[in-house]
Amino acid sequence: MLLINRTFAELEPGDKAELRRLVTADDLYVFAAVSGNHNPMHLRDSDLDGDGRTERVAPGMFVASLISAVLGTQLPGAGTLYKRQVIDFHERAHAGEELVCSVEVLDKQADGTVRLGTRIRRLTDGAWILTGEAEVLAPQEKYELDSVELPGLIVQRHRHFEALLARAKPLPALPVAVVCPDDANSLGGALLAMRESIITPILIGKAAAIEATAAELGEDLSGIELIDVSDDQAAAAKACALVHEGRVAAVMKGHLHTDDLLKPMLEKGTGLRVGRRFTHVFVMDVPGQAEPIMVTDAAINIAPDLATKVDICQNAIDLARSLGMEPRVGVLSAVETVNPAIQSSIDAALLSKMADRGQIRNGHVEGPLAMDNAVDLGAARTKGLKGKVAGRANILVVPGLDAGNMLAKQLAYVSHAEGAGLVLGAKVPVILNSRSDSPMSRLASCAVAALHHLAGGQA
Repeated sequence: MLLINRTFAELEPGDKAELRRLVTADDLYVFAAVSGNHNPMHLRDSDLDGDGRTERVAPGMFVASLISAVLGTQLPGAGTLYKRQVIDFHERAHAGEELVCSVEVLDKQADGTVRLGTRIRRLTDGAWILTGEAEVLAPQEKYELDSVELPGLIVQRHRHFEALLARAKPLPALPVAVVCPDDANSLGGALLAMRESIITPILIGKAAAIEATAAELGEDLSGIELIDVSDDQAAAAKACALVHEGRVAAVMKGHLHTDDLLKPMLEKGTGLRVGRRFTHVFVMDVPGQAEPIMVTDAAINIAPDLATKVDICQNAIDLARSLGMEPRVGVLSAVETVNPAIQSSIDAALLSKMADRGQIRNGHVEGPLAMDNAVDLGAARTKGLKGKVAGRANILVVPGLDAGNMLAKQLAYVSHAEGAGLVLGAKVPVILNSRSDSPMSRLASCAVAALHHLAGGQA
């Protein structure tokens, strides 16, 4: 943006300038972080004034700061210093509303002071949000600059998971078999999802240990079904039996090893196999990204062959469709061209062609893609890559488990993402959380399972 100021000598009464600004929820979080004003009326969709409407009210001083933006960048512009500001508030602005801030020069004084009228109105209905007057010291020297370099800001909140939770809460609570929830994280996560009306848990495992954990947490298990099973694999087998009986529609991992959870599910007859391979998907809410990013497979298939990667792709596509996403699968390798010496690039090219021929359905599949040109449109265009996936992939299929695990953890610990984990390919979704997962990750995993179940699981 070109910045050209108006010096004191150039200003005349009647000169005007205005700025339009869409107020976003992220704006309010940034203002709270900078100002220290953590009033929940500004940050949450809650009814704190009892009028029956949710708020998300923009703080008055955030709205008033738009005046400073006009004064400092347009009229008078760069070099302007405040002396005085008078404000009368008439209405409240809210996240999602577009505001128009206007200033007008009223008069000039010999000491270099300029008095300006200041007003902000809501664009949709023209209602005045505030009116007032400003006194400033106008710049004496001409100043012109092509632009000002500002650091990029990413708000570390997880709006995609919030949206998934909002969609899942009105649904009937998903009946879930929670296997061996005898530690604080697994039991607490299940009870949290129950309180949010996302799941109805049936607890399976060592009853004494589960009850002792509940006591440590100060939780009451009254009204929650608890099935006493002393062995981890036997508890997982009982969960499978509940699925076959139609009593539960998902299984949730508690405090046991993943192998012990999955082994009974792979048994013929009594397990949960339905034809596809079991594959794991991380649904990642990465701050700054326009939609969730899926990483697969990061937990089950160590060195998947081509047939396994077909199921990895298809399971992820079905899940994406369940969440209302357009599946765009980027099959990752170290390069974006086929190299006979790099097996992952060959597999990626074959998967892309298999999707073209209908062997992988209901999604766009492209590969091989390097990480940069899978998720960055500029990088993709630099390499001459076109199509629906390059630069816009929302499903990342990795060469092997080690790469997937590293990618998911880099997103979590470097990019501050939250991850919801599911095992797909079974008769019902299997919620797979790690001990370090946050409450939001656990809630989101349950929400993703509920939405996938509602959509019918496999498409």
